Amino acid sequence: MFRRILIANRGEIALRVIRACHELGVEAVAVYSTADKDCLHVKHADHAVCIGPAPPQHSYLSVPSVIAAGLTTGCEAVHPGYGFLAENAVFARTCDEQGLAFIGPTPASMDNLGDKSLAKHIMKEAGLPTIPGSDGPTADVAAAHAVADEVGYPVMVKAVAGGGGRGMRLVEQRDLLERAFMAASAEAAAAFGNGDLYLEKVIIDPHHIEVQILGDRHGGVLTLGERDCSVQRRHQKVVEESPSPLLDAGTRESLQELVRHACEKVGYVSAGTLEFLADAEKHFYFMEMNTRVQVEHPVSEMVTGVDVIQEQIRIAAGEPLFRTGSLTPEGHSMEFRINAEDPGNGFLPRAGRIERLTLPGGPGVRLDTHVYQGYVVPPYYDSLLAKLVVWGRDRRSCIARGLRALGELEIVGVPTTRDLHRDILRHPAFTDGRFATSFLEEARDELPTLREG
Repeated sequence: MFRRILIANRGEIALRVIRACHELGVEAVAVYSTADKDCLHVKHADHAVCIGPAPPQHSYLSVPSVIAAGLTTGCEAVHPGYGFLAENAVFARTCDEQGLAFIGPTPASMDNLGDKSLAKHIMKEAGLPTIPGSDGPTADVAAAHAVADEVGYPVMVKAVAGGGGRGMRLVEQRDLLERAFMAASAEAAAAFGNGDLYLEKVIIDPHHIEVQILGDRHGGVLTLGERDCSVQRRHQKVVEESPSPLLDAGTRESLQELVRHACEKVGYVSAGTLEFLADAEKHFYFMEMNTRVQVEHPVSEMVTGVDVIQEQIRIAAGEPLFRTGSLTPEGHSMEFRINAEDPGNGFLPRAGRIERLTLPGGPGVRLDTHVYQGYVVPPYYDSLLAKLVVWGRDRRSCIARGLRALGELEIVGVPTTRDLHRDILRHPAFTDGRFATSFLEEARDELPTLREG
């Protein structure tokens, strides 16, 4: 086991990793920008290093600064969390070259599976069903037209290096494809430095299902059930739950077996998530793989009892998984992303001071957060303030516990998404499990929080 680990991130995920380190008896070294000097991850780390000014490109995204922080403090390994450098293969290789173990997948896996088009080809070869579409990046508009004519409209144009909904365009008819293609390519080039696009057939009213996996360096793979992430806006997740209300036990078992065999075949190491679209007939289509820990990993932890972060650390240290195969979820869990955003005003992010904070508690309630009363939310980073995670013996009791915990949570000083989550939990389509990725758009007029603006 490692003696000291650098956490190359900030906020709630940095604090989450620090806690995992301390439970393993490992020292944790935090990095921080000048804007984060009073953040909780800095206070709870054993050591902390300022790596630059507030803008991420001069601090959390600066590979030389992060590496130097690890080396000067005698760290043996680096945990990247999610976002920032977590899926940067150059960073992972640099860690290896400097004698710092990278707590994540191999750089080769990040290269291959971080490219959505290549990942689709790799996983298709590994036995996973994929959405009909282009076989690799589409060279130009003419090639996109040829693919769309073959698979049929509507189609989705997607950035090869994309994420968070950027570089994506829905195209419902042929004469709109060229404009959408050019706009998506320009947006992708600006956001990711890569304007390449691929094209997929659109699955009508799908569920967004993902499977959490862990792979060790000895060929072992463990699947931790699935998460349903269908409640989303602009392709960004809002509520996640496990298990999915769409799946029955047989479908769940079959999906996990397919995923496990695919990950064994590609030799995947560390935590990862395979994302699928599922239609009403429960046909699954592989979309992409996230080669990092996900924001919503606590949902899987709540229904399996597995500490995903600790397993990542053990795997990086060369230890085998405590077991392989598939785990069956026990009970039901949901995660609510509490963001410093104004849902009634187009989800406009807000910075500011938290004047009053009351945290929920009680059985089956977990809150992952880096904020406290008096904390100043900076304008430079993601708007996530907290992840409220609840567990119940079944979905109905989980919803009831979620409503109770959300009612106890009080954040004054910045607008948040708390009340939107309460509206969602009370909506009949959600409580009955009759929703798809279009839920928030279709239910907009029935959700009071979204009508306030």
